[in-house]
Amino acid sequence: MSAAFFNKFADPGKAIAISAGTQPAERVQPDVVEVMGNVGIDLSKAVPQKLTPELAQDASLLITMGCGDECPFVPGLKRGDWQIVDPKGKDLSQVREIRDEIENRVQQLIKSEGWGRNAAV
Repeated sequence: MSAAFFNKFADPGKAIAISAGTQPAERVQPDVVEVMGNVGIDLSKAVPQKLTPELAQDASLLITMGCGDECPFVPGLKRGDWQIVDPKGKDLSQVREIRDEIENRVQQLIKSEGWGRNAAV
């Protein structure tokens, strides 16, 4: 969800997001696909991928969501960790709340880093 929101709101000439996880599932959870579709973002064809040091090495910022010691270490990489509840197994109203929290954090990050498409972000 975070990478999808980031790529929707950020200026791609300034920054892009890649989504990856330490224990990626085979597919995006159906409830996540549904609640993201409700805000106009189609994740039905998204394929989860493993977060590896190689994938992270060219990044300028790594935002994790509670992966702790499983997160790769890349020297010099700016990092942040968002303690966000995993939507897996939650009811749709909780998944919507998680989605909204992620969207808010992404918007704040884009604004603070100056990566927005326009002043409205």
